[in-house]
Amino acid sequence: MLAFAHGLGAAIERGDFRDQADAARYYQLTRARITQLMNLTLLAPDIQEQVLYLEAVDGREPMSERDLRTVIYAGDWGAQRIEWRHLREQTAYASDASDHPHS
Repeated sequence: MLAFAHGLGAAIERGDFRDQADAARYYQLTRARITQLMNLTLLAPDIQEQVLYLEAVDGREPMSERDLRTVIYAGDWGAQRIEWRHLREQTAYASDASDHPHS
C-alpha cells in the first residue's frame, strides 16, 4: 500500500489525476481511504524503507496498515521512530508467541 501511495502521489503530481478525489473515483475508493493511503507517505523515510522491505510470512502480513497509523500519528519523525521501535517489538513478540503456542 505504501508503494501504491507513492505511485498515486506521483500520478497526481504528473497531472494524471486532478486531485485525490479524482483518484478515488478512478480506483473506486472513498476519499477517506485515499487519505489513509496517502498518509503512509508521512512516515519518516527510514521507516518507509523498512516497511517496503517487510516480508509476509506464511501468507500473513508482518504488521497491519492500522498498526502503521499509530506510527504516523505519533507526531514528528523522532516520535514516529520511537513508536516504530515499540511496534516492531510488539509484532516480534506476537510472532514469537504464535510460533510457540505452548510455551
